[in-house]
Amino acid sequence: MSVPPLLLIEDTPSLQMIYETVLRNAGYKVVSASTAAEGLAAFRELKPQVVLLDLMLPDRPGQELLQEFLALAPETRVIVVTANGSINRAVEAMRAGAYEFLLKPFNEQRFLHAVETALAERAAADPAPAPAPPRTTPEPPSGFVGSSPQMAAVYDRIASVGRSKATVFITGESGTGKEICAQAVHAASARADGPFVPMNCAAIPRDLLESEVFGHLKGAFTGALADKPGAAAVADGGTLFLDEICEMDMGLQTKLLRFLQTSTVQPIGASHPRKVNVRIVCATNRDPLEEVRLGRFREDLYYRLHVVPIHLPPLRERGEDVVEIAQSALEKLSAEEEHNFDRLAPEVADLFRRLPWPGNVRQLLNVLRHAVVLNQGPEITLDMLPIALQQEHDRITASGHRLPEDIGGAAKPIQVEDLIGRTLAEIEQMVIEGTIAREGGSLPRAARVLDVSPSTLYRKREAWARKDRDDPADEPEKDLHATH
Repeated sequence: MSVPPLLLIEDTPSLQMIYETVLRNAGYKVVSASTAAEGLAAFRELKPQVVLLDLMLPDRPGQELLQEFLALAPETRVIVVTANGSINRAVEAMRAGAYEFLLKPFNEQRFLHAVETALAERAAADPAPAPAPPRTTPEPPSGFVGSSPQMAAVYDRIASVGRSKATVFITGESGTGKEICAQAVHAASARADGPFVPMNCAAIPRDLLESEVFGHLKGAFTGALADKPGAAAVADGGTLFLDEICEMDMGLQTKLLRFLQTSTVQPIGASHPRKVNVRIVCATNRDPLEEVRLGRFREDLYYRLHVVPIHLPPLRERGEDVVEIAQSALEKLSAEEEHNFDRLAPEVADLFRRLPWPGNVRQLLNVLRHAVVLNQGPEITLDMLPIALQQEHDRITASGHRLPEDIGGAAKPIQVEDLIGRTLAEIEQMVIEGTIAREGGSLPRAARVLDVSPSTLYRKREAWARKDRDDPADEPEKDLHATH
């Protein structure tokens, strides 16, 4: 099946000719228009997969045309083009559904990269022409364990985005495996043979972060005793993973945005920039839009990075995955320690399913290592677990209360008698957790049901997790309600 030509809408004749020449030299078919009216007519006739749209048109604002295109064909990838002084218009266009924006002047490589990525993403979104075979759970990428529907969706997204060159933005609580996800995206890409360079933006002092990312020359500052290539240069031909991106200093965010726009790096002390070919994957355990709202993260950088989002669900929302992960980790840890563990006791598996796991997979692995190192096996029993978890099991058993997930799940909704004797704060937590469980673990969908913002739910769950960790062990009834 032939691919429809690209639609270029640009009212400046000289620029239209330049864009056409670059695209045709790269092997693309192009149809051009000079006005919004011409562009709309061509769009209806061609049904293009990708549109290049100048926001400053003589007969209509480009933003209006963008909205009309997406109303006619929501799957179309629209790349908006605007002058450097019109960044606000570009950000508004991204909010309205534009796929990417380019600020004039831009280089040929950046221009073609945006088109190539948009076409790849558009092709990946097309349904298969033939009937699909019965769906099976995708094979977990290396490093992942679990077959829950939530993780099956993550595996699908990794496989899909791996084939493109688009920037990936990974979100999820601490301990959910964001770096493993970034490595899986890299391994699924055409850059798999290139370097994977991770950098934790929260672990590097702010005064050294620019040097770590972009490098420096000998003598550029006190202590610069030799040339140092930055992570961006080291990752040339591969993937640069920026973990905890929301911790990055605002000044460096500006330079990162410039790097993304130009694909060039200029080490501290260097007089000229150099080109690099790097794919960016970034991650955060915060709500990035909330960070933008609070003024701690640049809005234009957010829209530049947040091209393909991947959200990793917390362990408490992954059902039987917790037992799968525990069993897999138990075998590896037992081999490492040369102990003979091979299974979990049934009451331990049941407890693992019921715990909130504020530290997620990292916390689960820590618990298992504690048990394996101090015992011989062959079965992990309750008395081998850390004291805090043994106390948690005793509280659950003694109280007879069900967890909010049990109360709010599909099997049995919340009943009035479940609420009697509980505080207003406890009831709020039960309703929120129950709604999240009913929505399949999706916080955005739960937020729509509850008519609040997703960031509100994120903040509340973080507060509950902190309270779980801080509550003293000698207040069992208080712990029970706070944890569950």
